[in-house]
Amino acid sequence: MASNSTSTLFFLLLLPVLFVCVTPQQQKHSTQINLDSSISPRSPRSSWSSPSGYFQFGFYHEGSGFKIGIWLVGTEQNTVVWTANRDDPPVTSNAILSLDQNGRLLLRTEHGQKKIIANTTYSATSASMLDSGNFVLYNRSHIIWESFKYPTDTILGDQVLSAGQELFSSQSDTDHSTGRFHLKMQLDGNLVLYPINTDDSSIDAYWDSETFGNGFKFHLYLNRTGLLAIMNTSSSEMVSRLSLGGGGGSSSSENNQKVALYRATLDSDGIFRLYSHGVDDKNNGKVKEAVMVWKALKNPCEVQGFCGINSFCTIFDEQPNCLCIPGSDYVDFNQKTLGCLRNYTDEVCVDGKENTTFYGMEKMDNILWGDIDYMEASMSMEECKNSCLEDCNCGAALFAQDDYGRDLCKKQKLPLRYVRRDFGNSISTTAFIKVSKMNETKSINGTNSVPTTELVPPRRTQQVITSKKVLIQILVTVIVFVIFSFVSLAISGIYIFKIRILRYKRLGEINGQMGLTGDEELIALRVFSYNELKKATDGFKEELGKGSFGAVYKGVLNRGRKLIAVKRLEKLIEEGEREFRAEMRAIGRTNHKNLVRLMGYCAEDSKRLLVYEYMSNGSLADLLFKQARRPDWDERVRIAIDVAKGINYLHEECKTPIIHYDVKPQNILMDDFWTAKISDFGLAKLLMPDQTRTFTGIRGTRGYLAPEWHKNTPISVKADVYSYGIVLLEIICCRRNLEMHVSNIDEIVLSNWIYKCFAGRELYKLVVGEDVDKKTLEKMVKVGLWCIQDEPVLRPSMKSVVLMLEGITDIASPPCPTSTSM
Repeated sequence: MASNSTSTLFFLLLLPVLFVCVTPQQQKHSTQINLDSSISPRSPRSSWSSPSGYFQFGFYHEGSGFKIGIWLVGTEQNTVVWTANRDDPPVTSNAILSLDQNGRLLLRTEHGQKKIIANTTYSATSASMLDSGNFVLYNRSHIIWESFKYPTDTILGDQVLSAGQELFSSQSDTDHSTGRFHLKMQLDGNLVLYPINTDDSSIDAYWDSETFGNGFKFHLYLNRTGLLAIMNTSSSEMVSRLSLGGGGGSSSSENNQKVALYRATLDSDGIFRLYSHGVDDKNNGKVKEAVMVWKALKNPCEVQGFCGINSFCTIFDEQPNCLCIPGSDYVDFNQKTLGCLRNYTDEVCVDGKENTTFYGMEKMDNILWGDIDYMEASMSMEECKNSCLEDCNCGAALFAQDDYGRDLCKKQKLPLRYVRRDFGNSISTTAFIKVSKMNETKSINGTNSVPTTELVPPRRTQQVITSKKVLIQILVTVIVFVIFSFVSLAISGIYIFKIRILRYKRLGEINGQMGLTGDEELIALRVFSYNELKKATDGFKEELGKGSFGAVYKGVLNRGRKLIAVKRLEKLIEEGEREFRAEMRAIGRTNHKNLVRLMGYCAEDSKRLLVYEYMSNGSLADLLFKQARRPDWDERVRIAIDVAKGINYLHEECKTPIIHYDVKPQNILMDDFWTAKISDFGLAKLLMPDQTRTFTGIRGTRGYLAPEWHKNTPISVKADVYSYGIVLLEIICCRRNLEMHVSNIDEIVLSNWIYKCFAGRELYKLVVGEDVDKKTLEKMVKVGLWCIQDEPVLRPSMKSVVLMLEGITDIASPPCPTSTSM
């Protein structure tokens, strides 16, 4: 015991010496970068290396461009440990990073923009990339800036995360912009993991070091031997040892490995991990792949916010998966962590009680969630289920027993957050989720796939009744289909002959009325061959994007003088060439400055391609949601009016009114002069019913769909008005209608939050820090709220929307939109 105590005391006394020795040691092992030095992705030198070559500072690949950062060299994929201005978009290969004559570390983009990479009080006289992984700027012999003081998602050996500092996860292993989680070294000495955009309360925390400082300031320290510990700033005393490192790190005769390089990273999945990178002495000191030596959490589903609202985390094949709770569908099936939206519209609550003929309850076992319940009471499981069913505010109820064995029922409003399925929980739980009986399904692993049997008749009787009904429906369907097929064939046989005879006669009549001859009927649309477009796009090489109708590729015509966008339509209905040409003529006749112009098409065999004018500045979604800074307020007002005018043209100024069916920021493109233009109009009828991002029979994108899509009522131009209303609200706030990473749960659904701000006369909350015209803001909010009314008859026409936005007509105060997208 005495020997162990002596060793521990010696180690603790040695730690302050290690801290003191860091700076001189770093200065010794460095390569000096002088003033007027520069690097570029296109030049032979694109980075500055540390003396050992383990670390490099400079340009690294991200997406289709480059970012500036520090990375470990030698691994199969360079491990990025620090990124400068991480939320800025990548730069092109024409960018230059230099330590200029004025002592500034400056980035020059291809457009001539200048960005400071390191803000310093004094001018630098030199810089160095150290072997520790720290990039430093010097004024003579004094360090005036170092990357270690501004960590992103990683700390390295000999690096400190001081009190008040944070690590923010990256979006993914290939996207190092700010992610969804952060690690905070709190002033009370506790190291805590939270989702971002929360209040950082105890409810949001999902891991902590349990080190409360009682007034002392602590910091997190990683030394070069893999010791990860919470240290007392004043005495350099170890308060808590997180990892098992610190055991030396000298070379081994067995594997010829030098001292390992350690890094502690907050990974994109929200788990804080410690990694070791061995150095292979036999292979020129090559850095080996990472080996995880410690992690904060064993179960990734314990990460709060790993799955979005109304979805729960469960483990499949040792990997976390996000599944929707019953009664909801994914916001985006390709990005399941974004959460889920309810697939039904609320019924009106009568006399404070729910309509139990419309609603039912789905049962789920071993479910936990982290929100504060609005009601907790002692009752049986059946009472808990029925209590939530009849309660208008209740969206879900959790039944469990407390530590004393008492039955407890906890009721929760929707949306649900921090939900997970935990089979290892010592106390079994049962969750009841309120769903619409119209869409009621049995849940298998959280996916709605099997028709429910929870109805009034007994189970056996019900199954017999259901089987008979299904059999009758199948027989009727088959008979009707056979009869319809024979009738269709007969009618087709009669008319095919007549159509062929009258084809040229009708064509001549149409052309005569329009003053056209031959192919001029295509209203200046050019007919392309498939080989022409394949050559123009270099074999469909550069994909600009992908939507409901297919992928879009960049191309050039006229020997590179004319840029085009080529859309390859996928899974179309089985229309003939004549019908396809008719649709192209209808689209080609549209001519408005706020519509993307169709230049031509290809209808060769089964191939269907459209050729559009090229829009150089991306989509409105890119402008609103992906830029580091919000677009100017006046610019957003102009865009909102331009989009309204484009939709109004489709609805009221075309020969045949065109319903877009899928108005959303991704379908609003920006040209060279930042003029907003609507794309993909007139294509919905060409698409097969199952080619949607929602479910069969609905065209459009969830979150922008009008309520009538769920009610089997006729769809009119007012569906586009609803979608425009959602887009208008997104333009106002520069955020999506559904945003999970917000500090207040009331702000998750944008339309709900905006109405609350409007009713409470708090519209300033929508544009904090912006210089906006208050009257224009109120006008746009009113228009948006009118557009998203549940009843189509209450929504204004797009012509009225344009007049209201331009201030020509007055706007009444809108009522509360009753539907919700949660």
